[in-house]
Amino acid sequence: MLELLALHYNYLAVVVLMMTGLYVVIANGNLVKKVIGLNIFQTSVFILYISFGKRLGGTAPILSPDFELYSNPLPHVLILTAIVVGVATTALALALVIRIHRGYGTLEEDEIERIEAEEQGGAG
Repeated sequence: MLELLALHYNYLAVVVLMMTGLYVVIANGNLVKKVIGLNIFQTSVFILYISFGKRLGGTAPILSPDFELYSNPLPHVLILTAIVVGVATTALALALVIRIHRGYGTLEEDEIERIEAEEQGGAG
């Protein structure tokens, strides 16, 4: 059992990172911490997909009579695209966080909801 775990340590890292990211998103009310938690979660998905594409003993898919086993390059290429999209999404999320901070003066969800409730109560 320990040998199997040592052989697939990357999947263990995926589970730990995924649960850490999910916990940070759910447990924290701070919007910046939520963005960081989403990035941790996203990184775990990247590692998972890259792990699917790698084969033990496999090489880059360059045709040669010297090699018989190849790793699949498609997951790696897709993850490069996903990283670019992830950076853009993070930049947008942080821009929204800055805008929310300017509007409400806080980054805590509870305080933002309280301010919204006061504004709704005062307007009605």
